[in-house]
Amino acid sequence: MINLTINGEQHELDIPGDMPLLWAIRDVVGMKGTKFGCGIAQCGACTVHVDGEATRSCVTPVATVQGSDITTIEAMADDAVGKRVQQAWLDLGVAQCGYCQGGQIMNATALLKQTPAPQTQEIVEAMAGNLCRCGTYNRILAAIERASTQEANS
Repeated sequence: MINLTINGEQHELDIPGDMPLLWAIRDVVGMKGTKFGCGIAQCGACTVHVDGEATRSCVTPVATVQGSDITTIEAMADDAVGKRVQQAWLDLGVAQCGYCQGGQIMNATALLKQTPAPQTQEIVEAMAGNLCRCGTYNRILAAIERASTQEANS
């Protein structure tokens, strides 16, 4: 049995320890916001937080995250920083197809929690591992900058 804490809720799962966290979240627990993109941790669509760190769930075995706090995109509306990031995304119309946006928002939220007022280059470097097939990178950058500015004004 694997015990996972996802969005503050305990889940006792009868799954193998080498199952990727992504599949436990999506297929076993039923939370569909975390997406499968590439399966090799190169696109960022599967990004979740593990103890506050942006983590690629497609290559993270569930056995390695037992005892950790796992947060998915479904919990971002209840997170002060995540809520600001999501609002900036909406205000600036970041999403086009939207497939990558959950991972983008998770990575941006982790960045702003670690660095509340990042410089542009810090944002670019932190977000480099998240791919957007629609190419909304300028809007993603602007939304993160907006969310960080909102922190300063809060």
